[in-house]
This record gives sequence, C-alpha cells and structure tokens, in this order.
Amino acid sequence: MAYFSTTKRHHRSTTFHHAFHHKLTIKKPQNSPVSPKNPLQNQHSPKIPKLNPLPHIQSPVTQPTNHLFAPLKLRSLTLPHRIAVSPMCEYSSTDGFASEWHFVHLGSRAIGGAALVITEASAVSPEARITLGDLGIWKDEHIPELRRITTFLHNHGSYAGTQLAHAGRKASMAVPWEKARVIPASEGGWQPVAPSAIPFDDAYATPTALDRAGMDKIIADFTAATHRALAAGFDLVEVHAAHGYLLHEFLSPLSNHRTDEYGGSFENRVRFPLEVIHAVRSAWPQHLPVLVRISATDWAPESLGASWDLPQSVAFAKLMKQAGVDLIDVSTGANHPAQQIPVGPGYQVHHAETIRREANIPTSAVGMITEPAQADQIVRTGQADLVLLARELLRNPYWPLHAAEALHQQIPWPVQYARAASGRTEPRQPVTTPTT
Repeated sequence: MAYFSTTKRHHRSTTFHHAFHHKLTIKKPQNSPVSPKNPLQNQHSPKIPKLNPLPHIQSPVTQPTNHLFAPLKLRSLTLPHRIAVSPMCEYSSTDGFASEWHFVHLGSRAIGGAALVITEASAVSPEARITLGDLGIWKDEHIPELRRITTFLHNHGSYAGTQLAHAGRKASMAVPWEKARVIPASEGGWQPVAPSAIPFDDAYATPTALDRAGMDKIIADFTAATHRALAAGFDLVEVHAAHGYLLHEFLSPLSNHRTDEYGGSFENRVRFPLEVIHAVRSAWPQHLPVLVRISATDWAPESLGASWDLPQSVAFAKLMKQAGVDLIDVSTGANHPAQQIPVGPGYQVHHAETIRREANIPTSAVGMITEPAQADQIVRTGQADLVLLARELLRNPYWPLHAAEALHQQIPWPVQYARAASGRTEPRQPVTTPTT
C-alpha cells in the first residue's frame, strides 16, 4: 500500500513511513547527485506494442457510477457497493501461514461492511517475501487457513481478494517496527533478486540480476499461486506491480538498467510484468476478475534522470486491458528513497482518474481517503470506480456502516449488531463466489 505519515522533519529532508513496509526518507536535495547514469529520457508518449488479447469479459468504464453505495460489476462478480479494504502488510505470519491475527484483522473488516476485503501481499515464493513475517501462498499447506478466512468473509457478506506479490530487491528485510536491516542467511534470510543489481538504499542488500531461468521460475510461481488462490476460495486476485517491488522494478528506469529485451525502452520494460499478468490471467477463471496494483509515478526528482511516470502508466494500462485485466488499483511511489511526494487528502486520486479516462479501464483510488463525502465524490464524479481504504479502516473497521449513515444510504448490518443501527436495517446475507 502507498500511504505515508510524517515522522520527522529536518532542514532538507522529511522522513515518512511507507505504511507496513519500510521507512523511506523523502529528500529535498540541493544539487542532488544523479544515481548510476541512465541515458533514458522519460517517455511521455510511449509506443504501445501490439498484443494478442486473451478472450475475456471486459468490465466497461461506461457502467453506471452513481455513488459510493452503487453496485460494481467486474465480470461475473458484483460488489454490493464501492468500498474495499486495501492490502495492508501485517508481518504476522510464520513460514507464510495465516494466523489468528489475520483471521480477526480481515474478518472484522467484513463485519464492518466492506464489499471487498483484499489480503496483504501474499508472497508467491519464500524468497518473494519482504520479511520473514510475510503472508505466503507458495505451498498447498497455506490453503486451509486462507480458506478459513475467505469462508468467514463470505458468510458475513464480503467478497475476498488476495494480492500476489514478489518483493524483488526489497526482500529479506527486518519487520518495519524494528531497525531497518537485511536479514542474513544465519537468521533465515536469503539473496534478493531484481531486474538489475541495484540496491534500493544503503540499508538494503544488493540484489542479483535475474536471468531467464530466474524469470521463468517467477512466472511459474505466480501461476501456481493463482491456482492456490482459487482453491482457497478467493473471488479475485490482484497482481502487485507497485511500491518498488519486483514488477515495479522492471517498469522503472530507476531500477531497471538491463540491456537485453527486458530493459531500455518502454516496450522492453513492460515486457516481463505483462508476461506475469498474462500467466495469472490464463490461470485464473475467465469469469472472475483480475486486478493489478501499480505505482502511477515514482515521484522522482528530475535530477535522478528517467523514471516511471503517469503517461507511461496510461500506456501500460492500455496493454493490461488488452491482457484481460479488469481494474487498475492506482497507487504511487516507493521505488526510490529520494522521492518527493505531495502528501495530502486524496493525493493519488487524479492518477486514477487520468488512467480511467485515457485508458478506458476501471480504476480504484487509494491514499488518504478518510471522509464519506470525499469517497462518494470520487465515485460520483467518475474519478474512480472503487475506493480502497487502509489506515482509515485500521482506525475504524466499521467505517462503511458509518459512511452509509452519513450519506443516507441503507446497507445491511450483521444481525448481532443490528440493535446499534440507526433505524431499520436489513440483515446481512452471505455471498458466494460466482461459478460462471
């Protein structure tokens, strides 16, 4: 997730915590030196390579977007309203297994009325984890505990999604409430991989540049994880291509200095992420939706040279639409420690709006969305089709119920809580995964 809160201020730098990820220092340098030379220029009108699209049931942007509590149809899945739980890393797993913490954390958001609950980033392999505490979906033994969670979510009226992820060069780190450090092999750590051998920051390991065999393994890992997600009862999957993790690292010239067919031009940098997306879409049932989370911009100062930006994100979104992606989950940043982010209420919404309009694909908005009227306005004005909340749902798991009251809308309550509702309310009904 891409949410930031100020923790320290100095004369020329500001420190933010990338929530539930790792601390980033957002510098405002004077005469900042350019990091390893990169001759690329930002490509504001990337050439889009032709792809043969997979057969799919596209979810058009032209569907009605009346208000926050209007239904949203994505393929055969119809969300009862437009409020979803954003993926939030909890770092509370052992060997990738979902724990009692995950059951209560995710289940309480279903009780609170979210239409869709998306798990935190689920690592597709042990080496895909950010930390030793990451949730995993790399072995069949993970399925029963995940199914226990999805069953509870369904029984209480929420659809379930999971985010498939690979940490790339940000892997093998300590959990974020401890001092930032690489976890060595002696403590169970591993060697991170990335498109290029460029560390994220001084506190991170220098990754090994991936070869073709390593890339093929990652595609196979995403494919196997997709099959496990279906067996675990999830209704949709989201591919994580944001926040400076592996697929974002391929997209951005800041982290991708390859000289083969996977680096350099826009067409080359999007190639491997699209290979992963195609693999996931092919492995996932055609009647169920696939989402992709992206960072729409690196927020990088010009002194760093070429980076990932909004025009490239629009072009990438068009390719993802051709590949059968149903919604782009639009976040930003977290690929370079010198990023300069204009943090404020709804600071990422205009990226979702631009991608939605120019790529003609549904989007979700995320990032410092806290008020019901603010969320409702995002949907009513066509800035996004879905609103993902993170920190606000940590503060108040029942935010959807309160938002409905504030906006004079009726949504069902759990029968156990109905006596706390203002006025008459319908009892919450279970939902099931569509079969066709």
